[in-house]
Amino acid sequence: MSVKLEHVLKDENLIKNIEEIAKDTALLHGVLMRTKETPNSPEVVSYAPFTLFPTPVPTALFHQALAVQTHFNRLVDRVSQNPAFLEETLARFEDVQRNIYDHRFVENELWKRNIPVIRRQFEDVCRSGSLDESRRLFVDGHEIAIVYFRNGYMPQNYTSEESWEARLMMERSLAVKCPDISTHLAGTKKVQQELAQRGVLERFFPDEPETVAQIRATFAGLYTLDMGEEGDKTVAMALANPDQYVLKPQREGGGNNIYGTEICEVLENLKSSTERTAYILMDKIQPVPVQNYLLRPGAPLKLNSCLSELGVFGAYVRKGKDMVFNECVGHLLRTKSSEHADGGVAAGVAVLDNPLLV
Repeated sequence: MSVKLEHVLKDENLIKNIEEIAKDTALLHGVLMRTKETPNSPEVVSYAPFTLFPTPVPTALFHQALAVQTHFNRLVDRVSQNPAFLEETLARFEDVQRNIYDHRFVENELWKRNIPVIRRQFEDVCRSGSLDESRRLFVDGHEIAIVYFRNGYMPQNYTSEESWEARLMMERSLAVKCPDISTHLAGTKKVQQELAQRGVLERFFPDEPETVAQIRATFAGLYTLDMGEEGDKTVAMALANPDQYVLKPQREGGGNNIYGTEICEVLENLKSSTERTAYILMDKIQPVPVQNYLLRPGAPLKLNSCLSELGVFGAYVRKGKDMVFNECVGHLLRTKSSEHADGGVAAGVAVLDNPLLV
């Protein structure tokens, strides 16, 4: 870090002025969340947590991540269309919205294109939804062309039998699902771990060695906890060096991963049980810490040692067996204090960030 930047980071008056400008700018540009205290009120909002300064990201790695995204789109699509692979892989393991403003942003963009949007919970769809003889989906009398899931990615999102009935109704319908259930399952941790096994990517890209190499270059080490010799080796490996690994359950949303001595506690209890198959083990990534300020409502301003994670967005559309659209459509950099092992923006640990390409 240059002497000049160190001086800027420690200039309290300058940092305070920049902080006020940054918060106002965030509010002006719609970087908003409802508050933790009043998550259901549209009248009390604050800025979504973010970093005061952008985080340096190597240019080559940034473009590598963007370039491989369309291959990942194809991989997910091919996995989702292979029910035998999904069944073989997944058979081995045992409503408050605070970030509503990104939902509204999507809705507003659609309304600009004269595409009406309605927001409904699963129970609402069960009560007011129906399929006609052609399996067209209707909700409150309106035919639905696209079902876009903002929820339903974890078992606890299905709080009643009505929730499951609504999901089944939508899956059976002619409406485009984003994602459908097979694509949802293709994104599970267990499928990720299986794809890291030798020869599995080649199964989906039999004549594309360069594509396989580009995808595999992004993988961290992923290890099975299936019952048997290989899974037993993984357990022993994790117990011997827990700080080198992350134990991951089949959950999304941040704050679910297990680290350090907690890995030992979980695996000591589960090492002889089939319940261990609900997890996978991954090599712990060790990014270089960067100094930055994390701006959160009500939190004191202080300089933190931070770790960042780059996520890349992809979008594809398939008609029958033909992929008619496949693009990389954006990125998201999330940053958290290095004192936190796990957690995303929605979980209240990470904050929004911007990459500074270097």
